[in-house]
Amino acid sequence: MFNAEKTKDEATHWIREYFDNNGTGLSAIVGLSGGKDSSIVAALCVQALGADRVYGVLMPQGEQWDLQVAQELVSHLGIRHCVINIGETVDSLAGSIAKGGLSMNRQAAVNAPARIRMAAIYAAAAVIGGRVANTCNLSEDWVGYSTKFGDSAGDFSPLSRLTVTEVKAVGRALGLTPQFIDKTPEDGLTGLSDEENLGFSYETLDRYIREGVCEDTVIKEKIDRLHRDSLHKINPMPCFEYSD
Repeated sequence: MFNAEKTKDEATHWIREYFDNNGTGLSAIVGLSGGKDSSIVAALCVQALGADRVYGVLMPQGEQWDLQVAQELVSHLGIRHCVINIGETVDSLAGSIAKGGLSMNRQAAVNAPARIRMAAIYAAAAVIGGRVANTCNLSEDWVGYSTKFGDSAGDFSPLSRLTVTEVKAVGRALGLTPQFIDKTPEDGLTGLSDEENLGFSYETLDRYIREGVCEDTVIKEKIDRLHRDSLHKINPMPCFEYSD
């Protein structure tokens, strides 16, 4: 049985140890979307390092309806933060691509903002002096629901071995209120939730990951296919091994 309290304490210790070895005195830089993953990562970092060593970066693309949740989180945690609106940068990139003779398709439109956000987070980390937190979880990584060199990047990753179900349990163990844990995740583009886009629930996915059980053969085959197709995101970059 998953022990959220024990996992919370172990993750806290792991973060503290990471910074002792890889950034003594530096801050944890967390991109805050208002969703559960970034909120819980920020809360873990505060518990590990103290609020004065956690810095939130809010990155709306133009107008973002749920930015208020991220604002409430930084207030709740008592951490420093900045707001970097990436809307003009996304539009500028699309215009530059068009001038180069290409046009943004849906794949590019989905992935470009995530990669621009990660560039902004690393710029903030360079200014503040810190290490960038990856906020992905195992469930999303398993089926490729992340952007390579976007939200899948970072210097340390507290949640990437935990399913969505487990991440939420850790959030509750941290004492976060439901608004920071249970907000329905959306991609911000289609108006659909993550689960609607995937075609199955995280509960179904998490059970399959942890227990290997999925009664619906169609969904099982879809999860297996998505996982196979996503291995290029999960595995380290293949390198040609030169030998003299």
